Amino acid sequence: MAAYAICMRDGQLLLSRSPAPDGGPPEWVLPGGGMEHGEDPHDTVVREVEEETGYRIEVTGLLGVNSSRRVVPRRFGRAVDHHGVRLLYEGRVTGGELRYEIGGSTDMAAWHDLDAVSALNRVRLVDVALRLWRERPASGRGQLVEE
Repeated sequence: MAAYAICMRDGQLLLSRSPAPDGGPPEWVLPGGGMEHGEDPHDTVVREVEEETGYRIEVTGLLGVNSSRRVVPRRFGRAVDHHGVRLLYEGRVTGGELRYEIGGSTDMAAWHDLDAVSALNRVRLVDVALRLWRERPASGRGQLVEE
């Protein structure tokens, strides 16, 4: 379980940058991350956004839920069947100052013009969240058709 925020301001989207797990180029991600044991998802997204960007946010809504399942190859020929459930919130920056996370899962945070996001090296969840933000489906289901 994880919780992420889509924060928009003046036509820009707040994103964090994460080193690629395979050593490839860094990827832009939504600020957010995994829930700690016993933590409420609302508290998770508030904590994670502040850790990764320096900003305090007010959660203004739940946009939806995204579920993913994939088999991930591991060392020694074993594979892990990973199922992730991600809650996607809308947030509004209420304080703090933009800064980079030190010693965490991201190394940079920045505002990006919304029309430039499609050109960024980004994780698929960014597109899922933007679709939810634009369409606001009553079901709250954040799936994209695989291409």
